[in-house]
Amino acid sequence: MIKVARGVLLAVLPAEVVLVILTVAGVRLPGPVLVAVEVAVALMLLLEAVTLHRLFRAARREGAGRRAAFGTALRRLVPVQVRRLLGFELRSMASLGLWVTRRRHGVPRGATAVPYAREQSSMLLVLLFLAVVETVAVELLLGALGVPSGVRLVVLVLDVYGVVLVLALWAACATRPHVVTERELRVRYGAHFDLRVPRDLISSVRLARAFDERGTVTVADGRLGVAVSSQTNVVVELSDPVTVVRPLGRTEEARMIRLFADSPALVLDALRSPTA
Repeated sequence: MIKVARGVLLAVLPAEVVLVILTVAGVRLPGPVLVAVEVAVALMLLLEAVTLHRLFRAARREGAGRRAAFGTALRRLVPVQVRRLLGFELRSMASLGLWVTRRRHGVPRGATAVPYAREQSSMLLVLLFLAVVETVAVELLLGALGVPSGVRLVVLVLDVYGVVLVLALWAACATRPHVVTERELRVRYGAHFDLRVPRDLISSVRLARAFDERGTVTVADGRLGVAVSSQTNVVVELSDPVTVVRPLGRTEEARMIRLFADSPALVLDALRSPTA
């Protein structure tokens, strides 16, 4: 039943979004179409509610409290990829507030923060400029073509949201640096990746520059790469593998970590210093 509920959710919600966009844009839809979509949405909500209730009761029978049972039911119902994508956006948006107030996330007192966002700043600046230019150009073009104001409003909102997402990515990378504490090395990339490595598992750390990384977060043959602009410059060797949770939830094992730091010497010095 969970698979059916997930399938219905992924099928009906996009249709409802399209319906809302068309309605806001002033498009007149036949009455039967509106009724059919609304009935489908109502049935979907009913199915999701019934499924969620059953999962909640099952968790309660296993001894979970109400809050824990609800969380368990929600995790079982909503695909992990969807939950993680929503989490990325929420954390990235929250990073905008940290950026404005010049604060950093997850850097305790006495820890060493290791920034990594400087190398991609020029690329993000270009991307932001292009997004703003596109927003203005599309709005002017639609206005010149006499497109209805409802359609223009929808397109404008989507374009502005795209601009905000670029800013949020920039903010997330700036406010969520790598962190070295007495107990662990925390390797991050914005709001999309977060790995904690106990320092007693680190057997060696060295400077090693690479300019051909194929992705931002990659795992291959037990080697984790967390790159910035296709670059890494620090290699951390581990005595035992750690479990890596990739951005969309898949897990891998890694015994070597390649990461990028604006100042690699900062990582080397912090990890080579004796722990308490």
